[in-house]
Amino acid sequence: MNASIPVIADPKVTRHILSAFHLRASKRLGQNFLVDRSVVQGIVAAAQLTPEDTVLEIGPGIGTLTQGLAETGARVVAVELDKKLPAVLAETLKSYDNVVIVPGDILKLNIPDILHLKDGERCKVVANLPYYITTPILMTLLEQRLPIERLVTMVQKEVAVRMTARPGSKDYGALSVAVQYFTEPCMVMDVPPRAFLPAPAVTSAVVACRVREVPAVCPQDEKLFFRLIRAAFGQRRKTLLNALMGAGLSKEQSRAGLAAAGIAEQMRGEQLPLADFARIADAVSGLLKREKEDGDVL
Repeated sequence: MNASIPVIADPKVTRHILSAFHLRASKRLGQNFLVDRSVVQGIVAAAQLTPEDTVLEIGPGIGTLTQGLAETGARVVAVELDKKLPAVLAETLKSYDNVVIVPGDILKLNIPDILHLKDGERCKVVANLPYYITTPILMTLLEQRLPIERLVTMVQKEVAVRMTARPGSKDYGALSVAVQYFTEPCMVMDVPPRAFLPAPAVTSAVVACRVREVPAVCPQDEKLFFRLIRAAFGQRRKTLLNALMGAGLSKEQSRAGLAAAGIAEQMRGEQLPLADFARIADAVSGLLKREKEDGDVL
């Protein structure tokens, strides 16, 4: 870090910036400004950035984490929803010519267009995600099959636990399956409330995800795979036989699909690894296809 450039991840510097620009953390946008330099360093280290990398940052705020990312020499594209903040970022990050600020909603932007990646180039994503919109952003990034190599997110601790939970645990659910289908997630560190200004009421955590080049399993019908997963975890106390009816299957279809996959009817969703869900989806897909063919013949 250039000694002449103030470190934004400092409570005094952050308070000065907020005062100078007449800013207050927006509860509506879930804003809490990071003021712990060691956390910034931990997130940057987890991203494994080099000067050759392009990194997409979601929610740069006043530039605290952006500054740490920029110091690596990587090209930083930072998307900010709060309309007041791009002008602030232009000032706080004026010493860095490797940062591009993009105003807008990450859920509505065409991400490849703003990244300007070369053919075959992959990017990394770093985000301090507002708690209220964590899952939609994660799933948007993953389901779009964007050329992401690594995804490092700071989220509410309970969400981080769910992202990394294994089958058989009480925290294992639809989010666990989805994240682990697309990535290999790893918990990096806990982040206490005192690391933020204002301090949130919950502990946060950083999760680093290596994005898989191909999914962990390859079901024949991915949409059906996820439909069955949502049904399996929609009412956790139900057995699979009854839960799968929530995906639009009859009891007979659910029973036949589970039997064909070799899964006991009394099992519950939280007990199954991804491979078992894929077997069920393929069995149900085959069953529905045969029923459709028989109906067409008649």
